[in-house]
Amino acid sequence: MRLMRGFVGLAPVLVLVAVCQQSLSQTPAKKQSAPAQKAAPAQSAVDRGKYLVTLGGCNDCHSPKTPAAEPDPKRLLSGHPANEKLTPVPAGLIAPNKWGAITNNNLTAWVGGWGVTFAPNLTPDKATGLGSWTPEMFANALRTGKHRGEANGRPILPPMPWPMYKDLTDGDLRAMFAYLQSLPPINNMAPPPLSTDKIPR
Repeated sequence: MRLMRGFVGLAPVLVLVAVCQQSLSQTPAKKQSAPAQKAAPAQSAVDRGKYLVTLGGCNDCHSPKTPAAEPDPKRLLSGHPANEKLTPVPAGLIAPNKWGAITNNNLTAWVGGWGVTFAPNLTPDKATGLGSWTPEMFANALRTGKHRGEANGRPILPPMPWPMYKDLTDGDLRAMFAYLQSLPPINNMAPPPLSTDKIPR
């Protein structure tokens, strides 16, 4: 009888423990919250464009170089210097099983099996650069490989890797153009391309 009374007295305690355990097992564990991260500040179109132009290596060919072989900040993206003459290219140097392409010290002029390419001026100078272009012309040029983005424009020649850029979003192409338009205009008319028979010898 005494044993029975002990179980009866213990019953409420056992029920309470069971209820607490069930309640705890059904309560979702609190997730540890990650430290709050600051949202990145909104990037302007010009800043985005500068990032893309820099990452795309546009200065490699479109900017004349300093004596230290770095892009000249005073002539940034102004193209092949109009007053710089090419040194003669030895006959037979650019040929199958020889050299595919050579470049000048500025990397702004390239000679290859297609002839000679001069990097154009990308600054917003109206007479010699992109100052008269529209964002649509710029996007079409990079998407089609045609000068000025015109269907009947001359082909954009090597070493310009326009196929690398053709799948960029409209927003990224507009941002690149916005950055180029923000540069100081530099009056510098890069020469037009030369055919193979016009390579300086």
